[in-house]
Amino acid sequence: MSGPVKTWLERDGRLLRLRLARPKANVLDAAMTAALDEALARHADTPALTGILIDHDGPHFSFGASVEEHLPGRCAAMLKGFHALILRVFGAPVPVLAAVRGQCLGGGLEVALAGSRIFAGRDARLGQPEIALGVFAPAATALLPLRLGRARADDLLFSGRTVGADEAIALGLVDAVADDPEAAAVAWFDQHLAPRSASSLRFAVRAARAEAAAGLAARLAELERLYLDGLMATRDAAEGLEAFLAKRPARWEHR
Repeated sequence: MSGPVKTWLERDGRLLRLRLARPKANVLDAAMTAALDEALARHADTPALTGILIDHDGPHFSFGASVEEHLPGRCAAMLKGFHALILRVFGAPVPVLAAVRGQCLGGGLEVALAGSRIFAGRDARLGQPEIALGVFAPAATALLPLRLGRARADDLLFSGRTVGADEAIALGLVDAVADDPEAAAVAWFDQHLAPRSASSLRFAVRAARAEAAAGLAARLAELERLYLDGLMATRDAAEGLEAFLAKRPARWEHR
């Protein structure tokens, strides 16, 4: 139960619980990314498993990925590890639920988007603010259109704005809003997943998501190349990240 992610099984091994455990920011740095990936891999073959729930300690789901790890010289390794996690979540053999309160931004939202259902607290704020730092969000670029359609995805990706719970459910970004999103997610699991045959559910998940998972892997590889070979060769990408870390306004030169 120690470390950046708390992991346990409940409901007689039917539900895998994964809890981000570095509040208040729950930054998805390399250590937390690796811990999530390892936990998902380790429990994927649990025979009775019919669901996975990702939630969090503290008031916020996650402020996103580590900005320091986005810097030139480190971002290639960061993207490789993070995208492996996204593919692990998206390709999980059973439905993955996310329960989010407070800030759910950047990489945090991308992890939630890779699952099947998002349960949001009434205080949730969700968004992909990467463009404000002079970069883009590869995983969200691939995942948001699957959930929202192109126009609504473009709105969030290009503006970098965050949305509250009410707008998020109107957009289709989240599936339910509740005073206690963790309890709502567990209740949904108890009603809809716990009664199912674990083996049959795995085939249903594979049938529903395998084609999209293969497409997502190809799309992420394409977006990684664009990020590393294109974006990170520009002056403004480095400036935006460095300005954020220095807590000063970015000085764009548009090149």
